[in-house]
Amino acid sequence: MLRLFANAHYDFIGARRYAYILTALFLIPGLLILVIRGLNYSIEFTGGTLIQVESKAPVDVGALRTGLDRQGIHGAEIQNFGAPNEFVVRARVAKPGTDANDTQATADAVRQALSGVLGTGNFSIVRTEAVGPKVGGELRQQAFLAIFLSFFAVLAYLAYRFEWRFGLAAVIATAHDILATIAFVGMLRLEVSLTVVAAVLSMVGYSLNDTIIIFDRVRENLKKHKRDSFEQILNRSINETLPRSVLTHGTTLSSLLALTIFGGEVIRPFALVMFFGVFTGTFSSIYIAAPVLMAIEKRWPGQLAKGHLTPSPAPAPLAAGSRKTAPVG
Repeated sequence: MLRLFANAHYDFIGARRYAYILTALFLIPGLLILVIRGLNYSIEFTGGTLIQVESKAPVDVGALRTGLDRQGIHGAEIQNFGAPNEFVVRARVAKPGTDANDTQATADAVRQALSGVLGTGNFSIVRTEAVGPKVGGELRQQAFLAIFLSFFAVLAYLAYRFEWRFGLAAVIATAHDILATIAFVGMLRLEVSLTVVAAVLSMVGYSLNDTIIIFDRVRENLKKHKRDSFEQILNRSINETLPRSVLTHGTTLSSLLALTIFGGEVIRPFALVMFFGVFTGTFSSIYIAAPVLMAIEKRWPGQLAKGHLTPSPAPAPLAAGSRKTAPVG
């Protein structure tokens, strides 16, 4: 069986300050960009127009997207709807002097784009519906609420399975992952759709899974290695779970990279956000969750960690002017 890093002995906890600097160098500019420019929400959150189209032949999505761009409709969502010749377009017109939420203007622009790509008379618009900004605002609130409630679920689960200290450290690491991922989305100006929200929630699951595995090994090693310090226990646990993390997350990243390159416009945002999320989740499990747990245990030591936080007594210094004498006899 392939086993990478089988005998790893890296001092991850000792390098935590460099990890903090690296995180700050990424998070601070990313969050500043978010404050200045904000997020680029899709029509699912901002409102827009939904148009169901039926054509006489299957449609080339790439050509249709190019045609929509020419009509001032950028970032439209195009999805198959039943048969190969039926699809749904979710869009907002972005022409100067035109209301982005004007359903008729958007429908006319989509009709012109379809005429240019498919030819006049080769398609029919089955239905046109408006998605108001209020509905989009409610979706946005529900998305943030889902992420927020996941924190409490994680804290309760880890407090039950381990201790509240482990749960708090995991929640802080997960908050780091979400902030870093949102900063990543803001830097690349990715459109925030429900697909991207699903990617963020999936990333949270991957990050927590890795953190729980490390914490489970920490709990085992606290009982097995009574004489090791807490820092040694953390390093030992991370090194012991490193082969599993490298293999499982490596294969996941490979699949996500393939989806990012070859997946097309619809799936690419999901794959790209997941790719970054799995990477930063692995990073935070090692360099955020474990050091934060050590800081919490030093401040409020738990029953398991108490014996590993007390340093061994140092030899008493000699009094001034005294010197050792060799034993007599």
